[in-house]
Amino acid sequence: MGEIINSLQPGMPVVFGGNRVTYVSDELAAEFVSGDRLIVVQDTGDLLRVPAADWEIANRAIERATTAFNSLGVATDDQITAFYHGFADRLQDETRFGRIATANSEDVEKARKAGRSTTRLVLSDGMREDMVAGLRIWADASAVRGQVDERFDHEGWTLELVKSGLGVVGFVFEGRPNVVADATGVIRSGNTVVLRIGSDALGTARAIINHALDPALVEAGLPEGTVSLVDAPSRSAGWAMFSDSRLGLAVARGSGSAVGQLGSVARQAGIPVSLHGTGGAWIVAAESAGADDLASAVYHSLDRKVCNTLNTMCVVEDRAAELVPVFLGALDRAGRRLGATSKLHFTEDVRGLIPDSWFDEVSIDRAGGPNLEPRAQSIANESLGVEWEWEGSPEVTLTVVTDIDEAVSLFNELSPRLAASLISDDLDEQSRFFEMVDAPFVGNGFTRWVDGQYALNRPELGLSNWQFGRLFGRGGILSGDSVHTIRTRVVQSDPDIGR
Repeated sequence: MGEIINSLQPGMPVVFGGNRVTYVSDELAAEFVSGDRLIVVQDTGDLLRVPAADWEIANRAIERATTAFNSLGVATDDQITAFYHGFADRLQDETRFGRIATANSEDVEKARKAGRSTTRLVLSDGMREDMVAGLRIWADASAVRGQVDERFDHEGWTLELVKSGLGVVGFVFEGRPNVVADATGVIRSGNTVVLRIGSDALGTARAIINHALDPALVEAGLPEGTVSLVDAPSRSAGWAMFSDSRLGLAVARGSGSAVGQLGSVARQAGIPVSLHGTGGAWIVAAESAGADDLASAVYHSLDRKVCNTLNTMCVVEDRAAELVPVFLGALDRAGRRLGATSKLHFTEDVRGLIPDSWFDEVSIDRAGGPNLEPRAQSIANESLGVEWEWEGSPEVTLTVVTDIDEAVSLFNELSPRLAASLISDDLDEQSRFFEMVDAPFVGNGFTRWVDGQYALNRPELGLSNWQFGRLFGRGGILSGDSVHTIRTRVVQSDPDIGR
């Protein structure tokens, strides 16, 4: 019992999920050396090798963040405020930001040469402004830690429920440079941060930390390690990080399969998770839908590809002949706005409503460059929930449904259950839709409102879909002031109280 494994043998059986078995591959056996760790994902049987060096990098980062958390409790709220202002000031400083921009340009160029998407990697002026604005929001925000939620007065003693920091919050993010700033929002509620960012943006993250974040921490007098970077490009460092039970919360954003795997690793380590790897919003056009309302909702839901972008369009059959052309017109306009040709997927029952011109081969903007392909292609009904990760060409699925109930049923069964919108002038239909659709974000127009900073005026750390079930005690938008625990404090005024 407790013997350390220093090697693996090809074909070695490994039990997972209680009653299933998987086997060590030749490749895994050849790569695994003494000091490495093997994580067995109990949901899927995936065997994840974590090299000793990556395990140690993650361990050191979490150790620093844990030590910092133990000291952060005595730091003042004014110090935290000073940190946010200092961080924002440094991002606005042209000399400092010039160094960050140079690192970002290098990251973007490497990603392009590798044929990878750069739409979320470029640290644009708009992204910079949003980072600064988010930091200013947290600087001006009221302190969460120490707030008394409830007080219970008893004879001779008083009990208080007090908000306090949860602990070390671990983040694994995709290649968006702004998340380095966004993640610091949890410091306002008394937490420390350990983060790993995708390899494409790692150089940018290092530059932000070295030239803006760390100097702001030092100037504010906050503990060293309040924000710690897992400085490793490999995904295995994220697996190591999310298997460390010292984390109070694990937050992951990225591609669906990678995030699902990270979530499984964290959950089996007993760590609460906030996951958002699969998205794509659905819009349902009801029988009472206004054509102009539908066109506006579609058009404004396709300005760029993010998780809350329109992915699947459902039109009730009684209005399909009228509303499908409206939808196609809005989709076409959305593509032209981006200087690209839009892409359509459709179920076979819609084919007769699509003009012949949509079946021509056209140039579609892909991550690897323009690609010649049919503008419209059919898909199976069971693929309605597939999220299209488009680059420059808006890409949407279209289907026709008997009624709203069928659309809701398809959404609940096939989608990742993130965002849904009903275009309808009937208030009773809207109410019924809200009660029936299994989504945390529900609306009656465009879908791109699903964003913490846009909707709540609070920087967003992540969105949680309901792919793995509804969330306990919190909303789907994770923000800095929503990461806390409740401690119980008693103040006894009568020393002779007993039971």
